[in-house]
Amino acid sequence: MNSSPYKAAVFQKYEFKKLCHLIGFTKEQIEGVLLNADVTYRSWSEDKLDKKGLVKTYKDGTIKKRTYRNPSVLLKTVQSRINKNIFSRVRFLPNVHGGTKKKSNITNAKEHQGNKYLFGTDLTDFYPNIKASQVYSALIKRGYSPHFAHWLTRLTTTNDEVPQGAPTSNSVSNLVFFETDIQLAAFCKENNITYTRYVDDLTFSSPQNFGPLIENILLLISNNKFKVNHRKTDYARYQLITGIKIFLFKIDGSDKIIEKAKEELLNDKPIKPVNNYLHNIRKTNKKK
Repeated sequence: MNSSPYKAAVFQKYEFKKLCHLIGFTKEQIEGVLLNADVTYRSWSEDKLDKKGLVKTYKDGTIKKRTYRNPSVLLKTVQSRINKNIFSRVRFLPNVHGGTKKKSNITNAKEHQGNKYLFGTDLTDFYPNIKASQVYSALIKRGYSPHFAHWLTRLTTTNDEVPQGAPTSNSVSNLVFFETDIQLAAFCKENNITYTRYVDDLTFSSPQNFGPLIENILLLISNNKFKVNHRKTDYARYQLITGIKIFLFKIDGSDKIIEKAKEELLNDKPIKPVNNYLHNIRKTNKKK
């Protein structure tokens, strides 16, 4: 008698029980979520705006849209538990500053302080361009079983893409981009370039001019099937990095943030989030 199908069924049952235990839901609840995962999102679109607040358009004049997908209360809770109890255990490269504990756009920008040459770019439609098959493959590579990887993929994607607006999307995109992060980090280390990534914003800097190497960087990204937004690709001595101004000896908020902080003080608002944010940027410049 061949016991392989029986063993496979037992293993699958054990794996599902483990998943439910890790995220704190009953077997029946997760089965219901898996069955209805694609229809429990509320979708809406917004016009894309540039840094000046103007609506972005394609060459033919069509307005660019960004689609958000907000999961149901139950699915969002499930995804938050997946983040906290499963994905939080995954260790990413120190270059990654988005969707990781104790890191932010501020820590991302700080890495480039003091470097004379800066190159920044971002990825076009980062989340929507990540397919469910890529998520599944990334989870398998990180050691999850096929069953476990299938369920996690089902719970964190919809309509064959990573949804903009789900709690797990940052972690999932970090998993999928992991191999590319490794390749970029290795290339940059060889060439004395500092590399960081904040979600879909990639930043490179160096004390030396590395302009001739930029094509190699872009080719490496495209070879991994990610699309670079060439409109947001810039190489300059000083520029904004994830919304923060970079200088040789300090970092600071953008002109827009500084202006908003002044307005908060003039209006004497009881809660001053912009000033708190500006303080968090500037306190990194204090000598320890």
